[in-house]
Amino acid sequence: MPTLIEDTIAAISTPLGKSGLGVIRLSGKDSRRIALSLFSAPHNNIEDRVPVLGRVFEPSTGDVIDQAVVTYFQAPRSFTREDLVEISCHGSPVVLKGILRLALEAGARLASPGEFTLRAFLRGRIDLVQAEAIRDLIEAQTLFQVKVAQEQLTGSISRRIRPAKDGLVQLISLLEAGIDFAEDDVSVLPEAEVGRRLSDIEAGLGPLRASFALGKIVSSGLSIALAGRPNVGKSSVFNALLHEDRSIVTEIPGTTRDLVSETTQIQGIPVRLMDTAGIREANDRVEQLGIDRSVEALADADQVLFIVDGSEPWTTLDAEILLRLERRSYLLVVNKVDLAQELDERSLPLGAKLVCRVSAKTGQGIDDLGRALFKEYGLQEGQGGLITNLRQEQLIESALVALEKCQQSLIHQMPHEVILLDLYSALKALNALTGETTVEDILDNIFSTFCIGK
Repeated sequence: MPTLIEDTIAAISTPLGKSGLGVIRLSGKDSRRIALSLFSAPHNNIEDRVPVLGRVFEPSTGDVIDQAVVTYFQAPRSFTREDLVEISCHGSPVVLKGILRLALEAGARLASPGEFTLRAFLRGRIDLVQAEAIRDLIEAQTLFQVKVAQEQLTGSISRRIRPAKDGLVQLISLLEAGIDFAEDDVSVLPEAEVGRRLSDIEAGLGPLRASFALGKIVSSGLSIALAGRPNVGKSSVFNALLHEDRSIVTEIPGTTRDLVSETTQIQGIPVRLMDTAGIREANDRVEQLGIDRSVEALADADQVLFIVDGSEPWTTLDAEILLRLERRSYLLVVNKVDLAQELDERSLPLGAKLVCRVSAKTGQGIDDLGRALFKEYGLQEGQGGLITNLRQEQLIESALVALEKCQQSLIHQMPHEVILLDLYSALKALNALTGETTVEDILDNIFSTFCIGK
């Protein structure tokens, strides 16, 4: 990805394909000149932040390509903090490509993926976490993901780490002063005060690191497998959660013989649901293959819904399946509550985690089940400042590891010069998180995942 940001770039910023409107974006010192060279504006002028209706034409022939609205954003009051022009025209791929071609012929360069956002970052409009939030916002599949990305875009993570960074800078300054001006009667910070300040910084970063457990679920979603013995209504619960008849349902035990999966959203979280074959002693080789795949799905899933039949007593087969799940995360769901209940909760094994009772047939309790899944991971509306990707989590972890080394150095009465080395390491990690200090290959990795035109 180019590191020089003095040239003018151009790209189609709307998805390719037929649409009512399309946008071509230009950014750089020559944006306004290029736009005026191919746009007939009144008095041959476009003013800052004033949309102008006119015609885009072929400069060499004067042929009109399309009617368009051109908006000029004068630096630094633009997304990239450069002169920026947006040309809104009809969303015909032919028209959009034609106008882009004219802009390139007039001196612009085709933008690399994510280069507009990269320029916004390099010129200080946004930090690196906010740049990642733009990508997450574009790729969001649910409104909840949109809300989390918007919170990051408004600086929620940056605000959460700011006290830690300020605390590190203050502590580094005090320790450096104590070392550099020891002969000038500058007081050295007491060890207890250094420890207290370190603990305060750690207390601020710890919850942020812990938020990754939730953030990765918001970002990547969950895979949930439905398990249980045959004919407990797994497929019916599967269909009820999907709100469609995706899996075949009959009263014959063992109807589902293969893994059936479908993607949906539950409480705003992308979810891949997997309906598995009923686990039992197989009657034939085909059913056994389905059961084998079910066992694999249970091992790979993020969460398991263990479905039992409330209209029947607890069985030996239920207990055997539960044994398979003891070492992993599962939620026990009692189905068929619309029928006379024979399942005595007191017969459940000690430690079995009963979440809720549902009727897949009538829909009773299905919404409660969705909320229970949501609650299980501690997700709630307005959840702000979540760490949502591995890069962010690893840098927070690096900072905390460096701070723990500082604490250990204090315990072993190491010189302040040694403590300062780890303090600088912690500060470097937090600066890399927001992009204040980073390396070019990391920037390339982040911005190359953007679409062209963003």
